[in-house]
Amino acid sequence: MTAHVPTPVLAIPESAPFSPEQRSWLSGYFSALLSPDALGATPISGADATALGAPGPELADNDAAPWHDPSLPLPDRMNMAKERPLAPRLMAAMAQQDCGQCGYNCADYANALFLNKEERLNLCAPGGKDTARALKALAAEIGGAPTGAALDAAASPATAVLEPFGPLGYCRENPVPAVFLSRTRLNGEGSEKETWHVEIDLSASGVSYEVGDSLGVFPTNATFVVDAVIAQLGARPERLINGRTLRDHLLYDYGLGAAPDALFTLLSHITGGEARKKARALAAGEDPDGDAAALDVLGALHKFGSARPDGEAFLETLEPLQPRLYSISSSPKADPGRVTLTIDTVRYAINKRQRLGVASTFFAERIEAGTPLKIYVQKAHGFALPADPATPIIMCGPGTGIAPFRAFLRDRQASGAAGRNWLFFGHQRQAHDFFYRDELTAMREAKFLNRLTLAWSRDGNEKVYVQDRMREVGQDLWSWLQEGAHFYICGDAKRMAKDVETALIDVAQRHGGKSPDEAVAYLQGLKKAGRYQADVY
Repeated sequence: MTAHVPTPVLAIPESAPFSPEQRSWLSGYFSALLSPDALGATPISGADATALGAPGPELADNDAAPWHDPSLPLPDRMNMAKERPLAPRLMAAMAQQDCGQCGYNCADYANALFLNKEERLNLCAPGGKDTARALKALAAEIGGAPTGAALDAAASPATAVLEPFGPLGYCRENPVPAVFLSRTRLNGEGSEKETWHVEIDLSASGVSYEVGDSLGVFPTNATFVVDAVIAQLGARPERLINGRTLRDHLLYDYGLGAAPDALFTLLSHITGGEARKKARALAAGEDPDGDAAALDVLGALHKFGSARPDGEAFLETLEPLQPRLYSISSSPKADPGRVTLTIDTVRYAINKRQRLGVASTFFAERIEAGTPLKIYVQKAHGFALPADPATPIIMCGPGTGIAPFRAFLRDRQASGAAGRNWLFFGHQRQAHDFFYRDELTAMREAKFLNRLTLAWSRDGNEKVYVQDRMREVGQDLWSWLQEGAHFYICGDAKRMAKDVETALIDVAQRHGGKSPDEAVAYLQGLKKAGRYQADVY
């Protein structure tokens, strides 16, 4: 049983340089930050700030944002928000996935930027360079709210002490060591995919997790890519920069993916003529040769092959090597002391040069058993099992989207939860790509997994996906929903998630007798009630 710990209430002193309204707002803000639930809670929303009596600028709010849809292109989102105040416009520039990789959800990241509590504009990994450019353009407007220095003064030792980083092991800025244990290939021979079940030892890390959470991992770059970059620079790998070798910096500290605008700016200063014009255009977000989307750091160096940037200046143009987030596929109740992940390996070729997913190939081939690695737990935002274990659940997770639902099932089975369980799973071919087949079959035979509905997109003449299966069993699906079932989805945000939502709307119309507008409203009602939850990427 968990004891109730009172939430501390912090009062900004009257001597602080704020109006009464600002003091009221700040008191609520820092009380929320320091509450016992801060690890899993989200910072104060715009609506909550208004409730506290703050009449100041409008903050971003996920629930009040019509653009909070990851399937909408960035220009459409920005157009929808163009008449709104700055914080909501900052939010519209995000990828709208609430993936947590930035350390926030979309609205909270926007509010942190607006309130000058966050200066980094490059944290939205799904949004990439487009989001970073949009945020940079909007950042010039930031002002009028209490500054970062003023907020720090308000939280002085006389009133509160905020750590410079988040809680140890629960944020990207403060990771902890864990130990890589093993990887097991989940695909059968002949599969077109390469997917791994990864196990990591957490016993000495000091962190814990719940099902629905994600694990942040810090990979290293591939050595052959790093060596190719150094060779293209014409530099010595052992050159010391700030006490460490150039090679070490590139292996562990800097991203070598999409070439940053700053790199093109640097290249424009050390080239001339047509090359300089193209480098300047690329730095401004233009695409003079139609290849901008394919230019990673090595590709940019190849494109401007006569340029030889100084190694230190080169590093200063690069983005930090970002951690990667993966949905956890284990349960602490069933798998104490360890955490498991389900990872698709990313490999592809552009212009005859192999490209790699940094973290996926790190786990697939570069890290050895017993090797330490840096990790942190990213607490879930609105993605968790029902509070009542008797509540039925429906889970839709094709491909590696099965990860959190394997965790859900293992957790419910370990705790003896009475609620019924229904899993929709799909992939390319049943013979090669049926992940966790033995586990799921055993759960089905034990009548713990009440229903297992499968979809294979390459086994027949027609491609069949999970949303097609949903329509086929629509009557039963509707019955479960009418009996209070919670619906979960994990997978691709831009296509699959939208297709599943459309299928749910179709089911509500056909089997619930609802009009199109009523069916859409029904789905929105499920979301507001917490009965439709998504973990999308």
